Amino acid sequence: MMFFHRPFPSSCVRWLSACGAALLVAACASPTSPTSPVSAARPAAAAAAPVKVKVFVAAMFEIGQNTGDRAGEFQHWYERYWKGAAPMAVPGALQPVYCNADGVCGAVLGMGKVNSSSSMQAILLNPQFDFSQAYYVISGVAGTPPARGTIGEVSWATWLVDYDLGHRWAPEENKPGEPTFMPRKGYEEYRRFKLNPDLVGWAMKLSSDTPLKDSDSARKYRLRYPDAAARRAPFVATGTHMTGDTFFHGPGMSKQAQYIARLYGADDYVITEMEAAAITLVIKRTHGTDRVMSLRGAVNFDQGSPKESTLQHLDPAPGETAGGFAETVENIALVGTRVVDHIVANWPQWQAGVPKP
Repeated sequence: MMFFHRPFPSSCVRWLSACGAALLVAACASPTSPTSPVSAARPAAAAAAPVKVKVFVAAMFEIGQNTGDRAGEFQHWYERYWKGAAPMAVPGALQPVYCNADGVCGAVLGMGKVNSSSSMQAILLNPQFDFSQAYYVISGVAGTPPARGTIGEVSWATWLVDYDLGHRWAPEENKPGEPTFMPRKGYEEYRRFKLNPDLVGWAMKLSSDTPLKDSDSARKYRLRYPDAAARRAPFVATGTHMTGDTFFHGPGMSKQAQYIARLYGADDYVITEMEAAAITLVIKRTHGTDRVMSLRGAVNFDQGSPKESTLQHLDPAPGETAGGFAETVENIALVGTRVVDHIVANWPQWQAGVPKP
């Protein structure tokens, strides 16, 4: 910041010349006290009161701008709640936070556990915000096993499970067909989170009948899979969201994810994503998890069709992708805004905690 010294007006110079040196020294040596009339008449600018956050929406990435171009995870939320809102910079966070007058705030946190959780930590601890009564929607795109979901579906998490906290080894170094994963002892409180069943119940009650978008390319792509769930039109569902820093692919990795979910006593694994468990751990340490929601939309299957290899699925040829991305990110916001709007509109019933469904 640059400071500029303003010259004294000529009247002040004449006044100073007329004053005795002792008076000038006394004036310089006696700064105005906080209780003096001058201080009372002209108080220092008070710090702005923190924003009382009612709902915080966390996205992981945006493709370009927040509005006006191809939408990523944040754009539909931004256009709904924060178009024209001033960005609020937060040291340590990847992107600024936006808030509206109703107490709905949101930000892009970054992809992956470390990226997203460090941003969330910085935002939660920033004095610009009061999160003491806040609800959270961790929102983004994801993959799904074809036996459990389909392209364009939207899922509310019942459980969040960490895919990475454990021991793994190569399949050829194990007995054929045996799992190649063993949990890491001592990490029980870090690797799984059961989300508030009452809050999940509310989310489904408010959003399960949301009309969802679909695309011709997604409809065509689904027919590659024989699974009934994979061939369904988009729907709203619940289940375990598996958080891992690895984009795992193939039936073997999908089977391992389901094994871990069951090993930890969670519901069926239905969504693979990269951030929610880590973000939730940060929120847990500051405010608990009773008000946390994880909302994901499936833009791909976690394995190829029976007629393609895992490598072909991982690196598809041009024109062989699933499609439906634009419709899915819109579906996420269509579903999520129903819950956000209800909480804000009925804040007196929600501010003290989740009402019984």
